[in-house]
Amino acid sequence: MSETKLTGDTFELYCDVVGYPTPEIQWWYAEINRADSFKQLWDGARKRRVSINTAYGANGVSVLGITRLTLEDSGTYECRASNDPKRNDLRQNPAITWIRAQATISVLQKPKINASDQIILSADTPIKPVTLQCNLTTAHTPHKESFWVKSGKEITNTRTEQRNTAYRIAKPRADDSGEYMCVYTFDMAPNANATIEVKAKPDITGHKRSENKNEGENGTLYCKSVGYPHPTWTWRKVDGTSYTDIDNSTGRFFITIRDNYTELNILNLDINTDPGIYQCNATNVIGNTAETTILRVRSNLAPLWPFLGVLAEIIILVVIIVVYEKRKTPDDIIDDDEPVGPISFFSSPSTFSTYAGKLGSSRQIRRMGSKSPCAKE
Repeated sequence: MSETKLTGDTFELYCDVVGYPTPEIQWWYAEINRADSFKQLWDGARKRRVSINTAYGANGVSVLGITRLTLEDSGTYECRASNDPKRNDLRQNPAITWIRAQATISVLQKPKINASDQIILSADTPIKPVTLQCNLTTAHTPHKESFWVKSGKEITNTRTEQRNTAYRIAKPRADDSGEYMCVYTFDMAPNANATIEVKAKPDITGHKRSENKNEGENGTLYCKSVGYPHPTWTWRKVDGTSYTDIDNSTGRFFITIRDNYTELNILNLDINTDPGIYQCNATNVIGNTAETTILRVRSNLAPLWPFLGVLAEIIILVVIIVVYEKRKTPDDIIDDDEPVGPISFFSSPSTFSTYAGKLGSSRQIRRMGSKSPCAKE
């Protein structure tokens, strides 16, 4: 596909060829308005700004790339393919033995944009507003509008038609740091931009304060931060005033790093060697920050401890009851030294009548009274 580029940019052309036997692919170039004077390109040409990567399989695929474009790179680029056995014979007509596909690359002078210098946010000084500025001084065609981008995403409500554009950060913090771009758009040309870096020391905003695991399980610790440039992450195990660096060489520790995030995975936790304090350290050109996580590793019998505690309490209670019962003296044991004599159940006839009334009718009471020695008495 034909494209229009700016000086300093990069472009790539793709060529995919199908045939049997698999065709050979070559790249050729001709200056604008000189289509009759093609010259072959090779990998490393134009002071190593040209790269050609070709792969042959069931079909042939080739990619031509040119970096740091200049105005002289404008022209017609041609992909040629042939599987004719005589394709490289100079006596043959290339127009017959080679098939061709062309694309035109137009390189325009990049507009000049005056932008603010890089800004460093310091945590040691009072927070002051920060203003980023860009000014489009020269351009090949009139621009349409401009807007601001941070880390590849457009910042809302920043579009304007002015050549001078500014973006203000009222209360800059570490998470406001990053790569900012002012982008200018044009009707008949590619967008132009300038980059302003806002740098800050890493600030770890999220980490595990503690992790509890059973022996034999896998443990995962993590840290995430804000700040720019992205930090270099390191992990350590802290033992008092000394520490041990952790890397991926042991086969049990695995460190994962993704920009402002890192993760430490420990396989098959050992109850004797793995518990302790672990530290993640984030470092960039502005400074460094560290946070710690406490890792606790429990025995596999830990889930049984509540049950064993209850069982022990039951056993102790049963033992206490048995000991108490064995030492207890019954109150109703008769002393053998006391004389045995008649036992009087009722102190008076009236007491007996009251008791007898509860047992039956008056007739039954009379019968009992006539026969009972107690009634006579």
